[in-house]
Amino acid sequence: MDIVRNADGTLVVPVQQERQHETDAVDGEEQATAAPTTRTLHPGEGGYDEALAEWDLQQNPDREPAVSTASGREEAMTLVHAVAESPDHAIAPALEALNDPEASGEALRHVLVGGVPSVDAFAHEVAEAEGGEPLPAHQATKIIGEVLGELDK
Repeated sequence: MDIVRNADGTLVVPVQQERQHETDAVDGEEQATAAPTTRTLHPGEGGYDEALAEWDLQQNPDREPAVSTASGREEAMTLVHAVAESPDHAIAPALEALNDPEASGEALRHVLVGGVPSVDAFAHEVAEAEGGEPLPAHQATKIIGEVLGELDK
């Protein structure tokens, strides 16, 4: 089963199905019940960053491992800042302003692969470079996911 990314940024991820046995009070026989097979993760929730990185890889399984270049990272920081500052979090205009959207996407994928510590460090780096307060890691992750989703269209 694939990971599904919803429009609101939540991810529906498969979970390992566990079998639980309950005893039927009427005849004493065990009845097997199955646990849910999916779980919805929200940005900031434990496992979300890893699931988002897996979702991104799932979109293009033949993609080489993400490599971040200095120019790609700089544009990625500008992009995340522009989307965060936009009143409606508009991604398309911010993407149009990029010189190299592919390099920016690779830089963002590279950030995601590092998990929460990497996203948090990136958010602080964006604030230092662009001004303002650092985004909480879950907000930065959500923006990264939205940008990658738009880039993959």
